[in-house]
Amino acid sequence: MSDLFDAVDALVASRAVLPPAEERKRLRVAHGLTLDEVAAALQVRRATVSGWESARKPTEPRGPEREAYARLLDRLAELYPVTEEQPAPEPSPPPAPTAEAAAPVPAPAEPSTPKPAPAPTPAKDTGDRYEHGPLAVVDVIDGTALAYCVGGLVLEVPAKSLAALVEWTLAEARLGQPKLSGPGKPADPLLVLTEAALERYGLPATLTDEQRLAGRLPENHKAVKGLTRADWKLTKRGFGPWARIYRPATGADRQCVQLCVPSWHALDSRHWGYAAQLPPAELARVLGVYASRVMTPRGSTAVTGLELMTALHPPTHAVRDEETGALRQADEKTPGSLGRDPVDPAPCEAPDGHPLLADLPRFHIRGPAEKLNEESFDWARPMTDAECTLRHLIGLDVNLAFGAGANGLLVGLGAPTHVTNPVFDPKLPGSWLVDLSHADLSRVRTGKDTWAKLDPTLLPSPFTPKGDRPEGPAWYATPTVAYAVELGYEVRPTEAYVRHDNGRYLDGWYHRLRDAYLATMADLGVHADMDPAAFLTAMDGYKDRDPELAIVTTAIKATVKGGIGKLRERPRGEGWRPGRRWRALERPTWRPDIRAAVIARTRVNLHRKIVKHAAYTGQYPIAVNHDCVVYASAGPSPLDLLPYRNGKPLPGGFKLGVNPGLVKHEGTQSVLWGEEIRERFDAPELNLARYIKDGTVVDTDNGE
Repeated sequence: MSDLFDAVDALVASRAVLPPAEERKRLRVAHGLTLDEVAAALQVRRATVSGWESARKPTEPRGPEREAYARLLDRLAELYPVTEEQPAPEPSPPPAPTAEAAAPVPAPAEPSTPKPAPAPTPAKDTGDRYEHGPLAVVDVIDGTALAYCVGGLVLEVPAKSLAALVEWTLAEARLGQPKLSGPGKPADPLLVLTEAALERYGLPATLTDEQRLAGRLPENHKAVKGLTRADWKLTKRGFGPWARIYRPATGADRQCVQLCVPSWHALDSRHWGYAAQLPPAELARVLGVYASRVMTPRGSTAVTGLELMTALHPPTHAVRDEETGALRQADEKTPGSLGRDPVDPAPCEAPDGHPLLADLPRFHIRGPAEKLNEESFDWARPMTDAECTLRHLIGLDVNLAFGAGANGLLVGLGAPTHVTNPVFDPKLPGSWLVDLSHADLSRVRTGKDTWAKLDPTLLPSPFTPKGDRPEGPAWYATPTVAYAVELGYEVRPTEAYVRHDNGRYLDGWYHRLRDAYLATMADLGVHADMDPAAFLTAMDGYKDRDPELAIVTTAIKATVKGGIGKLRERPRGEGWRPGRRWRALERPTWRPDIRAAVIARTRVNLHRKIVKHAAYTGQYPIAVNHDCVVYASAGPSPLDLLPYRNGKPLPGGFKLGVNPGLVKHEGTQSVLWGEEIRERFDAPELNLARYIKDGTVVDTDNGE
C-alpha cells in the first residue's frame, strides 16, 4: 500500500505549480544561493538550473527534480514573502501531460567563455526613499550648506547643528541604498564633511595627536555632548573619521547616519589616492561609483570588504510567527552565513597571543607542526648565467588575485571538528597536519596523464611562503594539501581540524567585486574581450583617461585584499595583552581559517601557472612577491615572454587580460638594473618583484 501512496505522491508532485522564472531567481538570490549550490542539491547540471530561471525562454523541471525544486521554492517563499509593493507574479503552470512530456527537456548549452555574473539584485524599496543616491558631500559656500549628491544633484541643507543635520538627513535628504540581499538591511545614508562643513557644525578641521591615536574625539567634546542631548548615540568606536550616529531602531524604522571626515584621514591615500583633496562634486562622483558598484563605504576599504560579506550573507532572517502572524528574527542562522555568534579557531589556526594559547610557556615559538602558516609568496633566487645574458626583467601581476582565490572556494561556516589519522578530502575545508617534505618538484603531474621533469632549485616550493622545501610535518589549509595531490604526491595526514558545515560563502562577494572592477576598467577603456596586444595598449596610461575612476579601481582592489586580511584582524592597542581577548574576536567574521584558505588557494593558483610555464618553455621565475612574478626575457614586452600560439595562451599558464586571475604587465627593467641593486645591497636574493614596477628601491628590509 505504501508503494501506491508513494506513486500517487510522485504523480501529484510531477504537476506541482511553480512560480515564474523571475520569482525563482528572486528567491534564490534573496537566500544568497548560487546556481552551483542549487544544482548540487538537486543533482542536476548548473545549466539546467539556469534554464529554469531564464527570463527569455525558461525550461521546466520534470519528475523528481520538479518535486524537489518546488519544495525548495516553497521554503524560500516562506522566508522571503512578496511585499505589498512587489505584487506576486503569475505562477508557472504545470507541464502539459502530452507524449512529449516524458522526454527530458534539453538544458541550454553553457557558454564556452564564462561571462561576468550580474550583481546581486537589490530588494525593492518603497517609493523614492533613496532617490538622491547613497551619499552626499556636505560643503559650505558663502554661509550656505550644500549637499553634493551622486549625479550632479545639489541640495541646500538648512541644518545649523550636527543633531539637526542628522535629523534632516533621515527626514528629508532621501539618501541611502537598498539592501543587497533579501534578509539584509538597507545601507544607511553617508555624509562626507568638508573642512568648511566641520567648522559649521562645531567640529575640528583636524584631530590632535592625542585624538588621532585614540581614533576619536573625547566624549566631553561639545559636538558629542550636543548629540547626546538630542538623544543620539555613537557606536563603540566613537566620533572618529567614520562615525555612526543612531537611535535604537523601533520595529523596521532604522535611524542611523554615517559620517566620513576626509581631513581626519578617513580616506587612506594608499587606497583612495588623492580623493580627499577632490572638490565636493568630484568626490561625490568617486564615492558614488564605488557605492553603486560595491556598497556604501562603511569605513576603510578593509572594513567595507568585510561588511560586504555580511551584507550578502546576513546572519539572520525574518520568519513569520505562527501564533501572532508578525515577522520576527529567526532563532537559527541563515543557511550559508556565518551566523550571529563568533566561533573559536583550531589551536593551530589561532595567531600568537590568542586566548587559546594562553597556557603556552612564555617566549615559546610555535613551529610548523604547531602553527598554520598560510601566507603569500615572498621568494627570490640568484639569476643563472643564462638568465644574465638576457637583457630584460619582466614583471607579471595577477589581477584581483585574492578575489580569484576566493572564487568557488569551499570554506567552513562553523566550528572545527578534531580528527586523527583522517583520509584527506579535498572538498572538506580545514587544517591538516601532514608531512610534505618528500615533494621535491623534480617530477610533477601537469595533467591527468602527463608529467614534467623540472629543476626544483629554480622553483619556489608551493608549500611555504618563503618557497623553502618543508622539513617535516606541518599544518596546511585544504587547498595546499589538495595541490600536493594534484602534483602527484602522496599525502597522509596524522591530524586535522575539519569543518563539516561549509559552503561557498565568498562567491557572491567575489562576483560583486569582480563585476565592479570589470565595469570600472571598461569605463577606462580596458575590456574583458581584448586580444593580448590590444590589452597591453589599453592598459598603457589607462589611469590618465579618467583619474577619478582610476581611484575607484584602486579602492576596489584594496577592498578585496583588505577584506580578506580583516578576517584575521589583530589587536589594535586598547591595552591588550597576550592571552586576552580583543575586540575583533567578538564578531562572527573573525575567521583566520577562511583567510588561510583564500591565501593558500591564491598561492597555489600562481604556482600552478609557474609550473605550467616552466614545463612548456623551460623558463623559471627569479622572484615572486604576493601576486607578482618576475622572469628574465630577451624582449621587453610580456608578449616576448608568454607562449601565445595563434593568439591563444598556454592552457593553465599565464594569460594577459583584465579578468581576475589573468595577468597584466607590472613593469620591465633591465637585467643590469637587477644585478646592480642586488650588488649594491649585497643581497643576491633580493626580491626584485617588489620593485619591478618603477625600479625604485624603497626599503630593502620591509618592501614597499
